[in-house]
Amino acid sequence: MHSARPSDLRGRYDVVVVGAGPAGMAAAVGAKGAGAERVLVVDREREAGGILQQCIHHGFGLHHFKEELTGPEYAQRFLEQVAEHDVDVLTDAYVLDVDAERRVSVLSPEHGVRSLQAGAVVLAMGARERTREAVRIPGSRPAGVMTAGFAQKIVNLAGYMPGKRVAILGSGDIGLIMARRMVLEGAEVVGVFELMPHANGLTRNIVQCLHDFDIPLHLSTTVVRIHGSERVDMITVAPVDEALRPRMHEAWDVPCDTLLVSIGLIPDNELARHLRVRLDPVTTGPVVTSGMETSRDGVFACGNAVHIHDLVDFVSQESLLAGASAGAHALGERSAADNVRLDAGDNVRYCVPSTISTDREHTVYLRVREPMAPCTLRLGDVYERPLRYVVPGEMVTLKVRPKFLQDFHGDALRVSVVPREGPAT
Repeated sequence: MHSARPSDLRGRYDVVVVGAGPAGMAAAVGAKGAGAERVLVVDREREAGGILQQCIHHGFGLHHFKEELTGPEYAQRFLEQVAEHDVDVLTDAYVLDVDAERRVSVLSPEHGVRSLQAGAVVLAMGARERTREAVRIPGSRPAGVMTAGFAQKIVNLAGYMPGKRVAILGSGDIGLIMARRMVLEGAEVVGVFELMPHANGLTRNIVQCLHDFDIPLHLSTTVVRIHGSERVDMITVAPVDEALRPRMHEAWDVPCDTLLVSIGLIPDNELARHLRVRLDPVTTGPVVTSGMETSRDGVFACGNAVHIHDLVDFVSQESLLAGASAGAHALGERSAADNVRLDAGDNVRYCVPSTISTDREHTVYLRVREPMAPCTLRLGDVYERPLRYVVPGEMVTLKVRPKFLQDFHGDALRVSVVPREGPAT
């Protein structure tokens, strides 16, 4: 792959992308496709590819490449495209700062500290896992408590087993996938314990990773204490009431030597906060327009840095758009401003983007608050679509076409998911 060297690291780039995971690579390809000549991708890891490198299971690429790939295979497809488009890739490097004038400060062993001027910047840093501290589980602090993603990394990339008798807190996709992985590697998974009354992962992962391996899923149940001195030797779990308060009189002890925590992801947004871009209080990622531009002129964002996706295919689709918009901005080409605001309505936690235009087609991503079936997805009073079911763990996508809005003359639309009587069509 082509990679920036001391002799050819430029002082100015049309587009600088922060992060070389699936979002960053797609954004770079999108920027090149829009005509940007000088594109740089910066990543702190030694190799590009991001989290996909440790995701050795299948299930990637069904939407974008129309075939089933492993994570490394999916990453390789985009790495090849990045190389074909002659994108500069600087790995083992940190972006220290991005200022309001789009000056990017980069630190690397190879180049020292460099200041690069960008015509546009794309924030594609991905997300990080919530840890035990996020939910304040009481008890001691023994070895054997770790996030599911870290366990995945040490098993798949380093070849180490975190333990032999494993409990999992939370039913996020990483936790579900690691439940299966632990069984395949010879460990016993004593159960997955989920605080909410519904699972938070994809339905296919619940079936393929839990049901197919007879791993019990305990809904409305949480870990209330961790026991152990040198290492975890037991956890105490308890059912919760409707207010999510543990019913301690019904608690029971579960012997185990490992607790994997899979309680969600958080957009990695220190740079966005430093730039003082407007953040969505629900997603904690930047508020973006239909072109994935943040509230800071010339700064775009995409992927899990904006909101948490359940499929990398959607990350790629969104990031190609962000890169194309950034490339056009760097070349002085600006689309007409959005003229319609999208508001989260009944049973909708959030929707991305926050604004759209009536003269272009858009893909809107949204998540619901509660499971519902059957139901109807409504875009104000201008469009509706029947759905068989919705669950919080699966993102809903809506194609908004200009014809839907040809008779709309307001400035805001509520996106809602409401109950519907009768079978779905």
